[in-house]
Amino acid sequence: MLRGVAQVDLQPGHWTGLIFLVALFVGGWQFGAFGLLGCLTATLTAWSFGVPWKRVSAGLEGFSGTLVGVGLVLYLGASWVTLLVVIGAAIGASMVNSALNVLLKPYGLPALTAPFCVVTLLMLIAAPSFHRVWASHPGNVAPSVAHPGTAVSWTDVWHGFFNGFGQVFFQDKWYVGLIFLVGLAVSSRTVAAVACAASLIGLLMGWWLGAQAADLGAGLYGYNSVLAGIALAGTFVVLGPVSLVYAAVGAATAAVTTPAITNTFSIIGGHALTWPFVLVTWVFLGAVPTLSTLRRTT
Repeated sequence: MLRGVAQVDLQPGHWTGLIFLVALFVGGWQFGAFGLLGCLTATLTAWSFGVPWKRVSAGLEGFSGTLVGVGLVLYLGASWVTLLVVIGAAIGASMVNSALNVLLKPYGLPALTAPFCVVTLLMLIAAPSFHRVWASHPGNVAPSVAHPGTAVSWTDVWHGFFNGFGQVFFQDKWYVGLIFLVGLAVSSRTVAAVACAASLIGLLMGWWLGAQAADLGAGLYGYNSVLAGIALAGTFVVLGPVSLVYAAVGAATAAVTTPAITNTFSIIGGHALTWPFVLVTWVFLGAVPTLSTLRRTT
């Protein structure tokens, strides 16, 4: 279970998972509780249907369920209906995870958080059609809707830096992001350093291109960069000077891709979620075999 929470950030350790879980409860009891529910449901589903125990025990069957729980309670609100929706969606995410692992295996690509993205996006698009699901939804909007403007303050910068870690789990409080960073450091100081650089890259890309200051401060331009940086610098690509540059380019690309996907999905009532991370990482990993200065870790 704890590894399932940690694997959201591609980390294998249960202590990191425990710190991440603490961060979720600090962000709000509903995030911790529903995140655990999603993780438990997805993990038990995979185990019940006979997924190899090595994957289950490593947390590789629980992380998408964790995000399903946190994401749906954020967008639908905490209720008994949402609880049942999370259980059903987490079961669906487990099925999608198994399917993607089979479909992507010939290409040497991991499923990443795509199962969470698929199931959650479908649920959010469908939710307005179901009164019991949609009746008490919080109506979340981007921070820039209430606070428009591109003049970036120092507060926006340092809040955005830490929120880049927190927004991986839909958290927009800087101190919650700091706890997530501590969890990464417990797993690996190298991973934490890469994540810090990636969050800063995402923040700077957004600022340079003229993004809304409130969105930068909320970490909306950093979280996909953080995940892409971790994935491309040591997790799936052998760590080295060239791969660090490669990861930096990937982090910058994820930052630019985020508003593109956000604007596209907003038309149909969806959200970007971690699609930018997934798509950018797939492309960059798919390119590695043709790049002689880079090597895959597996």
